[in-house]
Amino acid sequence: MIVMNDIITTMFNKKFMEELFKPQELYSKKALRTVFDRLAHASIMRLNQASMDKLYDLMTMAFKYQVLLCPRPKDILLVSFNHMDAIKEFIRDSPSILNQVDETFRQLIEIYSCLPAGEFQLIRQTLLIFFQDMHIRVSIFLKDKVQNSNGRFVLPTSGPVPCGTEIPGLIRIFNCNGEELKRTEFPSGGHYTSSLREGSFDLYGDRVIKLGTNMYSVSRPVETHMSGTSKNSASHTKENASPNPLAKEELNLLARLLGGLDIKKPVDVDPGFRVNLFATDEEEQEAAVLRPPELSYQVVNIQATQDQQTNDMLARIMGEFKEEGQASQSMLSKGDDLLAMMDGLE
Repeated sequence: MIVMNDIITTMFNKKFMEELFKPQELYSKKALRTVFDRLAHASIMRLNQASMDKLYDLMTMAFKYQVLLCPRPKDILLVSFNHMDAIKEFIRDSPSILNQVDETFRQLIEIYSCLPAGEFQLIRQTLLIFFQDMHIRVSIFLKDKVQNSNGRFVLPTSGPVPCGTEIPGLIRIFNCNGEELKRTEFPSGGHYTSSLREGSFDLYGDRVIKLGTNMYSVSRPVETHMSGTSKNSASHTKENASPNPLAKEELNLLARLLGGLDIKKPVDVDPGFRVNLFATDEEEQEAAVLRPPELSYQVVNIQATQDQQTNDMLARIMGEFKEEGQASQSMLSKGDDLLAMMDGLE
C-alpha cells in the first residue's frame, strides 16, 4: 500500500498535472520511457533493467490495445476514466491523495468531455501513429487470440456496434427530397448486435466499456516476446539510445525534489525491496542478454523518501537558489518543470 500511495502521489502531483494539461506536442518515445521509469521508482520499490523493460512493454502494448479497440473515438475518454476509477480504488483510504486524483478527474471532464468527435478522432489517430511500430507479443493477448504471432492485434468482426450507430448490412437510397426509395441488404461479414448504452462521463458512474479495467484479474503468467517485426523496426530507436547528459542532470534534480517529502518508516525494516517480474533469476538474466541494446534503457534509481542525504542535498540546493535571488528562479522552475526535462531528451 505504501508503494502505491507513493507512486500515485507522485503521478498526480499538482504542479506536474498543471504542466501536463498545457497544450503541447506529443512526447517522444524516450521522454515517455523516462517519465515511466521515474514514476515506477518513485517509491521504495526497485526494478532492475530487465524487469523494467518487461513492465514497460506490457503497459505500452496494453494501452495500444485499448486505444485500437475503442468502438468510437470518444470512448478513449471512458478508457481513461476506467483507469482513474481503478486508481481511486487503490487509495480510497487516503483522503489527501484521493483529493489529488479527483481534481485531475475534474480537469479531464472539463477539458475533454465537450470535444467534438473529430477532435477525439485526431487524438486517437495521433496515439496510434505513436505506437504503430511497437509489435511486442504478450502472452495474455496471444492466449485470448486478440494478438497474432507477429505482434499485431486482431480487430473483432462481431459484438455490439458503437453507441449511436446501426448494425451494418443495410443500404438505404433516398431521393433529393429526403424520401426513402428502396433498401438493399448485404452480408456484413460478422455477427453484430445492437449497441450498448453510452457510458457515464461524470465523476462517478458506470463506464459500460470494459477497456481500461483490470485485464490481469485472472491469475495467469504474462510474458513479452520481441516479434520479428519489432526487431526489424528496432533500428528506428537507435537515435534515442544515447542519453542527454543535461537532461539526466535535470531529471536527477527532479528526483531530489520528489525526495523532499519525509515519511516515517519502521526503524528495523529494510527501506527498499526488489521486484522481479520474471519467474526465476535465470530467466531475468537471459532476457537482459537477449534484448536488443537499442531497446534497453538505463534506469536511474530515486531514493524517494527514505534517503536523508537526499533531503540534505535538497536543503542545500534550495539555499543556493535563495542566495542567488530572482535570477535563479528560472532555474528552479526549470527543475520543477517536467516538460522542460522532456524537451531536453529530444
